[in-house]
Amino acid sequence: MDMNRRTLLRTGSLAGAALIAGTSLGHAATMAEIKAKGTIVVATEDDFKPFEFVENGTPTGYDSELLNLFRKTTTLKVQQEIIPWTGLLPGVSTGKYDAAVTAALITAEREKFLDFCSPIAEATDFYVKRKADTSINSIKDLSGKKIGVQSGSAMLALLPDLEEMLKATGGKMGEVVQYVSYPEAYQDLAIGRTDIVVNTVINLNSLVKDKPDVFALGQAVSRKIYISWAVKKGNDEVRKLLNDFLLAQRKNGEMAKLQQKWFGTTFDMPETFTAAG
Repeated sequence: MDMNRRTLLRTGSLAGAALIAGTSLGHAATMAEIKAKGTIVVATEDDFKPFEFVENGTPTGYDSELLNLFRKTTTLKVQQEIIPWTGLLPGVSTGKYDAAVTAALITAEREKFLDFCSPIAEATDFYVKRKADTSINSIKDLSGKKIGVQSGSAMLALLPDLEEMLKATGGKMGEVVQYVSYPEAYQDLAIGRTDIVVNTVINLNSLVKDKPDVFALGQAVSRKIYISWAVKKGNDEVRKLLNDFLLAQRKNGEMAKLQQKWFGTTFDMPETFTAAG
């Protein structure tokens, strides 16, 4: 049983088990049903800077600004549910939410129960360490180190990439500590309870920029993957609604502007991407 599977089952939730089994516990609203009620319900995360976070009581970040643009292009009312990460993808999988407007990494495991829109950002996992920690300078120095990562995340599922890197240097994986949110993981790293935290380079660049005296960016610890929004598997019309919007934002340049604003760079991304190959 892989680490991501163990994590979801350990939540003890029926939704978590459904994610792993690929079964459906609820009905996902069709486009006709969404139009009939005039509302699309989307779930976003509450604490994943710079993609989605709440500042002074207001949702903001890259995904939030994209969602605001979507509101301007649709006649539907957009009902935004801001929730912790652990309930987000299970909620879409079981039909509780119509879409996950979130920084979800596209992985083969997730493609078993979700359909993803066109990528909205490129993501490679890196590690971050305490700036004062001189014992870590390269991948081989991570052997046996305690690693912080978000529970149920694609970053957790991609840790086998790091394990292979360590094996190539004669090293081994240390203890993996899972957190409900990344701010908790960063806090523990800062006070020495863990040695590194693994997250996307986008998020870690934001962290280091905010706290350059505390943290230092390390090296890549995963293959290149992409981030996008997601709907329940087979919900093709809802996916098309969101996908058409995202592709239009690429064409008109708005997506590139938001990438530059929030990430300090833009991405050359494929219009479609499937982790399953």
